[in-house]
Amino acid sequence: MLDKPKGQKFTDEAKAIILDYLSDEHFGVSELADAMHMSRSSLLRKCKKQTQLSASQFIRQIRLEEAMELLKESDLTVSEVSYRVGFGSTSYFIKCFREQYGHPPGEVGKPGFEEKKQNPSTSLLNKYKWAIMALAILLISGIAYILIPSSPPTADVAQKISLEKSIAVLPFKNESNDSTNLYFVNGLMEASLGNLQKIEDLRVISRTSVEKYRNSNQNISEIAAELDVSYIVEGSGQKVGDQVMLNIQLIDAVTDTRIWGEQYTHKVVDVFAVQKEVAKKIADAIEARVTPSELEQIDKKPTENLVAYDYYLKAQEPFNRETEEGLLEAIPLFEKAIEEDPGFALVYADLAITYYYLDLYKKEKKYTETINNYADKALLHDSKLTESLIAKALYYMHIGDYRLAVPHLEKALEYNPNASGVVNILSSIYSNALPDTGKYLEYALRGIQLDVVDNDTNKSYIYLHLSNALIQSGFTDEALEYIDKAIELFPQNPYAPYLKAYIRYAKNKDIKQALNAVKRELRKDTTRLDILQEVAKLHYFQKEYDSAFHYYKPFNEIRKSKGLNIYPQEDIKVGFTYEKMGFQEEADRLIAAYAEYCKNDQSIYQPASMAVLYAYEGRQAEAIEEYEKFAAKNHFQYWMILFMTMDPALDSLKSYPGYDAVIQKIEDRFWENHNRLKETLQEKGLL
Repeated sequence: MLDKPKGQKFTDEAKAIILDYLSDEHFGVSELADAMHMSRSSLLRKCKKQTQLSASQFIRQIRLEEAMELLKESDLTVSEVSYRVGFGSTSYFIKCFREQYGHPPGEVGKPGFEEKKQNPSTSLLNKYKWAIMALAILLISGIAYILIPSSPPTADVAQKISLEKSIAVLPFKNESNDSTNLYFVNGLMEASLGNLQKIEDLRVISRTSVEKYRNSNQNISEIAAELDVSYIVEGSGQKVGDQVMLNIQLIDAVTDTRIWGEQYTHKVVDVFAVQKEVAKKIADAIEARVTPSELEQIDKKPTENLVAYDYYLKAQEPFNRETEEGLLEAIPLFEKAIEEDPGFALVYADLAITYYYLDLYKKEKKYTETINNYADKALLHDSKLTESLIAKALYYMHIGDYRLAVPHLEKALEYNPNASGVVNILSSIYSNALPDTGKYLEYALRGIQLDVVDNDTNKSYIYLHLSNALIQSGFTDEALEYIDKAIELFPQNPYAPYLKAYIRYAKNKDIKQALNAVKRELRKDTTRLDILQEVAKLHYFQKEYDSAFHYYKPFNEIRKSKGLNIYPQEDIKVGFTYEKMGFQEEADRLIAAYAEYCKNDQSIYQPASMAVLYAYEGRQAEAIEEYEKFAAKNHFQYWMILFMTMDPALDSLKSYPGYDAVIQKIEDRFWENHNRLKETLQEKGLL
């Protein structure tokens, strides 16, 4: 029986007491301290140490977890559940529930509902940014899937990049007496930001990164330091009748001095001219080079119809709210914009994107043709619009054809080099769907230039993401640096210590140390199949078949009983272990399943997988041929170099003529790619 992790007794006891008083809204920190016979200060220290939460946060988390179970398993209303779990206010309960789970409690139990396992600060839609949220930590030849934010911020890495022409556009202030005009002022800010993002000579921070400063009291220097930029654009505006008054200034953050500013008073009909002029004036003031093609994109009007444009702007607030309710609220506004202007490409694109996200978490896709139809209309009316290209790429991702998505995303970056969402989608694709460690790392590093977040938990996952990209390409020291930062920021990160175990192995080749570290992670959560099979695998590599079987057996049985089609690339290891333990029938089934996996695999790793199968079957010459094919591949993972030759299934191949030579070819190929990638990234100022 596995030992409980240190501190588990405390959290189990605290949870049991909270559950006893679950419906008592007055049961708080002091009451919990009394029930546990501890002083309040001791409880606070212990709770922070063991859970990384304050005591009040821990109590609220337990209440919300129970609320989720009640909502899923009972017919109680949201109001009834809120009082059952100790919330005196239903509105406050809804707010806390949304922060915890990323959706309101009313969604639970609805047809098609799937619980979203996500960080509370990570929402359904981050305007193109989270198109693929499942980034893969591809350990060895297996995959441990994780949900992590794909856009990093790191002043540490960004400092390696020239700040000379870096800029952030802060949210504009609404000076209208009528608060309903806020959507129009926000639209002016979005348009100014969008035009600047089209200029490749500028590094422009994303909208989501600056949104937190909407009501901030921080001064310009502090904001610029946090965003790691040299220039800040501030603006305010108001709309009175058909008049628009706009005040914009560009500030040099280093000297905190205004270097350009202007006041505009125009009729609404002239708003597009103002937007274009602002972008050009700012570019001139910073001395940014604007190419003729970029100027063409900046000069382009989204529509000639101001009524359609007004509906489009009104749709942006619910669209950017990043919830299913918001998306559904935006659709009729987009549709009204289309009624006014049937050639409004930007609206068609946003409709395609909206339906993509509405389908994203559904087992049965409902909007495939709708997405494709709107994406095609967007491209028909403007084939150079970034959003049109994103929309079509999302359609291809929706149907699983990532190879067709990539050209559209790359074209979108040509027209909008600062499109952080596109960069992050490409990083995710090359991490998982179309594995290419070089492109994965390049886009991960490009992404950190454009997005900045201030939440320690998010930063931890971002460092994890970057560390994973670095180690896959063989940058061990850099990977170790960032995985340590990930753990320091959020010690409860469930994937960082797991990845660190393998990074340390890459550095010191101590497999016993790696095994012990991974086992520690398994003890934290014995239900994690990803770690269960990794522990088994590390025993397998050491030919400790009885120990490997101890972990492979529950992994295999759970996988079968739940009908899970996960880790098919590991079946030969599991089958080989079953064979060694005398379970030939199950071994044969697993080997057959592995052979089927190899036949259908279209990744760059297919020849390497086939080589293992042929070696197991005694077809040594064919195994060598497959390794020769693999030796010609580019940008495969460092894990292949570290663990490939440790597989016992290859033992019969190791004395075969040509084996040592082809393995050396594979290693040489990896390091050639590594060195070439390093030079390229350094030339681009990314590493």
